[in-house]
Amino acid sequence: MNGPVFDPAFRVQLATLFGWRRDVRHFQTRPIPEPVLERLLAIARLAPSVGLSEPWRLVRVRSDTGRAQVRQEFVRCNEAALSARDGSDAGRYAALKLAGLDRAPCQLAVFAEPDPAQGRGLGRRTMPETTDYSAVLALHTLWLAARAEGIGLGWVSILDPERITALLDVPPAWHFIAYVCLGWPDGEHDTPELERAGWERRGVAVEILER
Repeated sequence: MNGPVFDPAFRVQLATLFGWRRDVRHFQTRPIPEPVLERLLAIARLAPSVGLSEPWRLVRVRSDTGRAQVRQEFVRCNEAALSARDGSDAGRYAALKLAGLDRAPCQLAVFAEPDPAQGRGLGRRTMPETTDYSAVLALHTLWLAARAEGIGLGWVSILDPERITALLDVPPAWHFIAYVCLGWPDGEHDTPELERAGWERRGVAVEILER
């Protein structure tokens, strides 16, 4: 059986998709149609995983109460992060909008099951953290699939993993990987927001060591 052939035009489009994958923080409030979200999540499940364990666990946070609790936790952690900075760095940090929690129509918490029965432990004896890596790959697959639909994704990392695990009432053994916001972006940019804001610049090359 022959595999698909990805022609040069497709490869150019794929590179464009990678270039336009942005961490979105400014969202429209219109909802994502359920069939679209189901399609994105089905694509995310195609991600590679150690030992075919598929250890990712997703929690969709839909209730006003749940979202408010996550928002409060973000505010608490963000204030602590701001207090740890000083001078002009603190001012630049305070000016950044670091979350889309107020407007994003879809919010997901991504966890990893650290010791799933599926996969029977293959590939995890020496590197058990590969279950976390597998969940990150599922997240990145979701991110690219969403961008291909014109939907933005924002990764909210200024949260305490233990508190989020407790707030969402998931098994305490699950590893919190990310809290993400999904929705239609307010604007389109091929340059990272943090670079546009003067916070940091993207590296121009990957350093490759040879041994």
